[in-house]
Amino acid sequence: MTQIRERTVLFADLRGSTGLFESLGNAEATSVVTHTVGVIAQAVDECNGQLIKTLGDGLMAVFEGPAEGVKSAVRMHEMLERVARGKQRGASPALRGLKLQVALARGEVVEMGGDCFGDAVNVAARLIDHAGDNETLITAEVLAGLPTARKNRFRSLDRIAVRGRVEPVHVYVQDQPNQQGDAAATQFGEIVPHAEPDGIRLVWQDLDRVFDTAIMPIVLGRSVQATYCITDGRVSRSHARIDWHGGVFSLTDLSYNGTFVRFGPLGEILSLKRGNCTLHGSGVIGLGGPPSDDNAPIVRFEVLHFADTEPLSLTGPRSRG
Repeated sequence: MTQIRERTVLFADLRGSTGLFESLGNAEATSVVTHTVGVIAQAVDECNGQLIKTLGDGLMAVFEGPAEGVKSAVRMHEMLERVARGKQRGASPALRGLKLQVALARGEVVEMGGDCFGDAVNVAARLIDHAGDNETLITAEVLAGLPTARKNRFRSLDRIAVRGRVEPVHVYVQDQPNQQGDAAATQFGEIVPHAEPDGIRLVWQDLDRVFDTAIMPIVLGRSVQATYCITDGRVSRSHARIDWHGGVFSLTDLSYNGTFVRFGPLGEILSLKRGNCTLHGSGVIGLGGPPSDDNAPIVRFEVLHFADTEPLSLTGPRSRG
């Protein structure tokens, strides 16, 4: 029987399973991933949702309301943390490297033959590409149905172009109080106290653009729908995202090939590994390879203060990509 209902759609995706296959072998890694997906799927039942299907290292579920869906996402992150830190089967360094991305959208859904279809399903499935490690992304429609206390835990990423959809989607991310990315970034360059920046400049080959803080986030990727399109085979469709929050620019890796940052001409290279860091001063971003790799597409960046009379130098080798 086919029914059309208003539903909150959730997609969850485990990242980092490649490390398990390398360290545990195919049979054991498959067992561990299946077990882990089964654990986080329990959060669907706990929050009165319906598990539609598992997707290898992920799952799809639907909920009556937004609050139940968001609560389920929170529980999934908690469950993965327990599995990774506990003494359960496969609690190895590779398992502790597993990360979870969750995306939720809301709208009319066609329920047919035990599956679900519709725009909300497509948006949630593709929004996963824009999520960083252990992030939960939701659309404005999901946010609107949350109680005020829960709404305050999300911040706007503004409108993001989603693959296959003409109209961009207003996306919100759940804040994580203790992100490791910024702490790691300080090891590779001290953030000098300065007035709040006004924009950021990105340069790749002849593509030289300045972005004001009001138009964040910026998605760097190979897709023509990316805010900053880099046509190179080593770049993912949605490779990295630059956000503006708390008076700083934050770079989040969204890719499989990795994002690398070097501050200044002689700084050490920071590998984000689907993590994030604060961008300050000037430097280079390697997409799919470190800045030391001459074949990797390299984006030069400069955090701008428009009151400055002389911008920082962006001199340096250009990417061959």
